[in-house]
Amino acid sequence: MSVEAQPLDPQVIETLKGITTATLTTVLLKKGLRNVWLRGAKPLKPGQPRLVGRAFTLRFVPAREDLATPESWASPKSTRGAIEAMPAGCIAVVDAMGVKDAGIFGDILCARMQKRGVTALITDGVVRDVAGVLGTGLPVWCDGYAAPPSVAGLTFVDWQEPIACGGVAVFPNDIIVVDDDGAVLIPQALLEAVLPLAVEQERQEAWIMGEIDAGVPLPGLYPPNEATKARYEASKKK
Repeated sequence: MSVEAQPLDPQVIETLKGITTATLTTVLLKKGLRNVWLRGAKPLKPGQPRLVGRAFTLRFVPAREDLATPESWASPKSTRGAIEAMPAGCIAVVDAMGVKDAGIFGDILCARMQKRGVTALITDGVVRDVAGVLGTGLPVWCDGYAAPPSVAGLTFVDWQEPIACGGVAVFPNDIIVVDDDGAVLIPQALLEAVLPLAVEQERQEAWIMGEIDAGVPLPGLYPPNEATKARYEASKKK
């Protein structure tokens, strides 16, 4: 298991809360990263806030009958053990291989995560006890819900190791941003480079929206040509 990273700077969190996942995917695309949006991770409840945190990873593999048993829940290497290792402020990112007929977590486990200060749960799989999960107040992004428990279709293997969630390579302590468009990963090594670019893109697109409202046609505005860039730079000085 990897060494625990330092908590994210509160100012970084507040800045990223003001940047959409759509903007982040564009900025990361310009950095050469095309595969950063976690497929299948949809908000369990509409209107959840945009959230930011370091990834705390959990990994499932296909169910194997001698391992995927209710007795395995009492093992030290279990989802229960993983939850007790989660630091406050992290975002749990769970590789469930897109399995949709076995719920990885239910209301009791989500309630414990909420009590420990976990920011959110993200998975390409599903949850169970959906009414209870919603009642815990833990923000969840997943691919739906199902009644059967995890061991009906999955074997839990470990936490805080590289995973594949929604077709994206997620390493422990990468940065996750989630909103109504889903979950986006920022590699931790690229955070300092991405942050100012994302802030500037949000500012520029807000200005472009103002131009749209004023009736300016799209050609030359979006994407901006040199004349538009000059007008935008001038606007920043006012």
